Amino acid sequence: MEMQRGVVGDLASIVELATAVAEHGLIGDVARLLHGARRADVTVVHATVSWRADRRGTSLRSPMAAALARNPGQILHGTDAAELVSELGPAESDLISHRGSGFTPFTGTNLDAILRASGIETVIATGVSLNVGVLGLVLSAVDLGYRVVVPTDAVVGVPAHYATEVLHHTIAPLAHLSSIGHILEVWASR
Repeated sequence: MEMQRGVVGDLASIVELATAVAEHGLIGDVARLLHGARRADVTVVHATVSWRADRRGTSLRSPMAAALARNPGQILHGTDAAELVSELGPAESDLISHRGSGFTPFTGTNLDAILRASGIETVIATGVSLNVGVLGLVLSAVDLGYRVVVPTDAVVGVPAHYATEVLHHTIAPLAHLSSIGHILEVWASR
């Protein structure tokens, strides 16, 4: 979820989130999980976001979207900011579901169609942020009938204490909490 240069990488526009990602080592942790997924022939889907420079087709009605839109270079289509961080790929086998508006990866995208066409029943949610995007991903996936697993060491939110509360009080009743290590063990034992 949004593991892009303009969100979590060197071109990130929300400094507090990028700092939390760096302190957590999130990029390296997600890279380790993705490498394991590819070795186990598990489908990797990157949920990305970018906007047109003129903002057409992007709703700016929420306070967060309006604030982000004040940055004229905010994750624009075709720019370096819209690219995945290099450690994550994409590998040739990876799929990408892109959105140009909103805060969750299912609404208004082809993500559900990609997953169903691939025979996927379980979604492993990683990335940012527990505040909005990952939470929206989990809620939508559960509503659509997917089993959801959230490796707690592969997601970040800000501030850290709030992210922990979201994991335990909001996401835990909806998804199975796990770790990257446990997921890799399960894949290795198949």
